Amino acid sequence: MKTPFQPGDTLEYTRIVLPADIAAFDSGTVHEVYSTFSLARDAEWSGRLFVLEMKEAHEEGIGTRISVEHRGPAFVGEEIRFVAEYVGISEQREIVTRYKAWCGERLIAEGEQGQKILPKDKIEARFAQLRG
Repeated sequence: MKTPFQPGDTLEYTRIVLPADIAAFDSGTVHEVYSTFSLARDAEWSGRLFVLEMKEAHEEGIGTRISVEHRGPAFVGEEIRFVAEYVGISEQREIVTRYKAWCGERLIAEGEQGQKILPKDKIEARFAQLRG
């Protein structure tokens, strides 16, 4: 694993809210706004941007945790800007980032997420073990 980042370094990611991102379950649509679970997916990606630059060819990242404080709505067609901040590497070798998600000038979410970088063969061996 490479460590090119210092605490406080940031990376940004933008995306447009799509119809598939709205709050809907098997029972139907709840609200036609950017869902918390879609927001969590995109927040994880914003942290993964660090992982992509840190992992080596024989390694892969794997998510360990994510928190989402959903502060406000965003509608289909609106652009969301994620600003991810590198916090550091924990004692458990977890890459920790914080993020804020903005829709224009409105803060719509913030939280923290973690990922580990492990050898690909270790991940696959663990998956194989769990599959039986």
